[in-house]
Amino acid sequence: MAEDLLLLSGNANLKLSKSISDRLSIELVNAVIGLFPDGETDIEITDNVRGQDVFVIQPTGYPADHNIMELLLIIDALHRSSAARITAVIPYFGYARQDRREASRKPISARLVANIISAAGADRILSIDLHAAQIQGFTDLPFDHLSATGTIAEKLARKIDHPVIVAPDIGASKMAKEYAKRFGTDWAIVDKDRIDGRTTKVTAIIGEHKIKGRNALIVDDMVSTATSLLNAAQALKEQGALQVMAVATHGVLCDGATERITQCPYLDRLYVTDSLPVTASKKIELISIAPLLAKAIRNIHEGKSLSSLF
Repeated sequence: MAEDLLLLSGNANLKLSKSISDRLSIELVNAVIGLFPDGETDIEITDNVRGQDVFVIQPTGYPADHNIMELLLIIDALHRSSAARITAVIPYFGYARQDRREASRKPISARLVANIISAAGADRILSIDLHAAQIQGFTDLPFDHLSATGTIAEKLARKIDHPVIVAPDIGASKMAKEYAKRFGTDWAIVDKDRIDGRTTKVTAIIGEHKIKGRNALIVDDMVSTATSLLNAAQALKEQGALQVMAVATHGVLCDGATERITQCPYLDRLYVTDSLPVTASKKIELISIAPLLAKAIRNIHEGKSLSSLF
């Protein structure tokens, strides 16, 4: 008998999980996820999962440590309940920025997280727009890394007419080129120096002649404190951009980022996906990745190719 497709959601982003389940026309597996009086995570799966193909949806954003632990305990509970296959669907992969040793006595945290997901009993990992693509090689598990670029570009094509695409740093240039290809337009790069963990300084705009008199769209995989983004937006406005908009797959938005974005006169709008539980506001608009994840989950379950989704 074929394994049934089951979805189980952690508490990190229940709204996204429900959107995915609605698109797949299946109910979420019933589970009790809470805390013991001492703060330890308490997990109990109340539906039968024996012999089934289970997808656990849990982004590991803030609070990252708690959400990772919740994911690990859910996977362990499924493993001990004899699920046939367990896929960890992690729309936002926490600790992804710590993908290498930047000093002699620092950990490679992303590798550790990948290893403990494997050790907990996961059979596969599915994620979107990793901050560092090499994280796929940090575990021997099959690791499907999707891009939200196509989903986002399709939505924004109806809202923004022929913008110039801007990478906020050299690291985002590959993503900028992909967006430019999809929009059929030009792209540029904001070059910056990092002063410390929170502060950057724009030093130049590579391709600045493309900016004046045009709408600029800054693209990146995530926006965290938003300081780099807003510095880039200011530099683009000073170069003569008509409007400056930005899009990021993951709206981490920590340390007062939402307030800074709302008050910034240089950034006109920010688009982020619902990979993390972000609240839409005057300047922040959400784009759902539920359709993309639902297709990926269905294809994995049915043994079909994911290449059309990349």
